[in-house]
Amino acid sequence: MSPSTPEHADLPGPPSEAGRASGAGSAARARPVAGREVAGRLPWMLVLPAVAGLVFLVLPLAGLLIRAPWPTLLERLAEPHVLEALRLSLVCATVATAFCLLLGVPLAWLLARVDFPGRRLVRALVTVPLVLPPVVGGVALLLVLGRRGLAGQWLEATFGVTLPFTTAGVIVAEAFVAMPFLVISVEGALRGADQRFEEAAATLGASRWTVFRRVTLPMVMPGVVAGAVLCWARALGEFGATITFAGNFPGTTRTMPLAVYLALETEPEAAIVLSLVLLAVSVVILASLRDRWVSAS
Repeated sequence: MSPSTPEHADLPGPPSEAGRASGAGSAARARPVAGREVAGRLPWMLVLPAVAGLVFLVLPLAGLLIRAPWPTLLERLAEPHVLEALRLSLVCATVATAFCLLLGVPLAWLLARVDFPGRRLVRALVTVPLVLPPVVGGVALLLVLGRRGLAGQWLEATFGVTLPFTTAGVIVAEAFVAMPFLVISVEGALRGADQRFEEAAATLGASRWTVFRRVTLPMVMPGVVAGAVLCWARALGEFGATITFAGNFPGTTRTMPLAVYLALETEPEAAIVLSLVLLAVSVVILASLRDRWVSAS
């Protein structure tokens, strides 16, 4: 056998570095193409129901915009009863939100920072108004805070305060159904906050109130703002608990949702105008919270 012709000259040798790099590059180039092919196939069994769901949600809103009396919109918005309902709604929703901030932020801090027996039960009770029918909530408020209610009798006899069928009753009803939105938002922000800053402030001698006011609250302020906005929007659109507990008196308890309900029977165009106002408020709220939701996802 000649030295120039080795015994295993006809067998393939190990791949060279250039060959391995070329093969790896070819495989890497092939994989994204296959991925694009898989991603490019639309699963029509999912797309069709998704489009139907989108149409189901958007079509009623589109119908509201199409049937709106645009030429006389400003005139109808300037009518006294519309302005009165709008003013009452804005005032009651704002006061109810302030009330929820006063009580809801400490409650959220308690649920997020303090480990006590029955905390899960308390959290469940706090979220009950989210799933409770608003009319049922109004009945519950009436049984407790009504003139013959468990606490209503004492309020009237001691302080001469009567809540049902008053503007204060509207605020109480709106706060009852809207506070869970604030508590959930603030509690989530507190659980996601870094507690090392609070511990550092405590080691420097700061009291618990100082830590909460100077450290904790600024850290969770975006969550507080988001919760307050959601709380305000929910209070603005409250209907069931309001009409059950506070009634429907012009200038006193007739908020915009109640005005929409009444106008729909006698003056549908006015109901559409009021509905457009509430729709615009909802869109503004969603747009203002969009960055928070996108960053959270």
